Amino acid sequence: MTASQTPPHAARYPAGARAFPHRDLLGIGQLERHEILFLLDEAEQWVALNRQRTKHTDTLAGLTIINAFFENSTRTLLSFEIAGKRLGADVVNMHAATSSVKKGETLIDTAITLNAMRADAIVIRHGSSGATGLIADKVDCPVLNAGDGQHEHPTQALLDALALRHSLRERGAAADDFTGLTITICGDILHSRVARSNLLCLQALGATVRLCAPPALMPAGIEAMGAEVFHDFDAALDGADVVMMLRLQTERMSGQFIPSAREYHHLYGLTAARLEKAGKDALVMHPGPMNRGVEIDSDVADMIDRSIITRQVEMGVAIRMACLEVLTRRSRGVEGWGEAA
Repeated sequence: MTASQTPPHAARYPAGARAFPHRDLLGIGQLERHEILFLLDEAEQWVALNRQRTKHTDTLAGLTIINAFFENSTRTLLSFEIAGKRLGADVVNMHAATSSVKKGETLIDTAITLNAMRADAIVIRHGSSGATGLIADKVDCPVLNAGDGQHEHPTQALLDALALRHSLRERGAAADDFTGLTITICGDILHSRVARSNLLCLQALGATVRLCAPPALMPAGIEAMGAEVFHDFDAALDGADVVMMLRLQTERMSGQFIPSAREYHHLYGLTAARLEKAGKDALVMHPGPMNRGVEIDSDVADMIDRSIITRQVEMGVAIRMACLEVLTRRSRGVEGWGEAA
């Protein structure tokens, strides 16, 4: 299917560019429910392509995508690079994580420089919350947020939703959303942009979301976002359909947040015995990188019939292909994708 053809489930979206009227993708918080579903549905064609022997299309041929990563990354950078190249774009990786570029005026100057290079899309990862929005205000092309500080990581939430939807379909689920599901997210919620984006995304798709962490790693007032807050992991697991584990982000911590990794594992580590407290056949997720033996045991992470962690990685490429393709439709003159009404 090409971008100009009618996508699946088109009847549930507004026509043309109104299906996704945003120039940038800075956070899940900016999206309506139907816009999330639109991106998930658009990604399906790329899931199919990526499972073929020949994984290439010329959809973005002639376009230049800059991956500007001011913060170290392996999975996200590689996923965006593969996504751009499979779409036929010229991809340039800017490894700025070890440079002197931080924020403020220096970051603005960098944005102006990138804009002068006339990129067709810029993917930004930065350690400061709001940095991607600052850059988006200074450039003329779409900006995709690949993680900014403790704010958001929208494509991670989207790929998690896509991986979960595929897994549920394999189990016979017919719905495209997660109405009726209870999803427990456990770990370092305080420092996790993944937790924030997933909370917004999963709730928009109908799920009940439980957040579990030690008191020192739970953001104050998070209940206002609609989450059910737990400090007892066993209670948070009770009847859960999906369990998503998060690592301790020690690089963002200053001071002592937990007594020790051993004590943390005892209270908040996902073991096979603890998983039995969740719902029958509950699925296990983790955005990576995993600290095996801390937040999750290897025998749980590698469960063939329960863990969908590797599927999350697979869906990351497809969802990022979808986001790059959709956000560049206006510049490519795709029919129906002029200025949004």
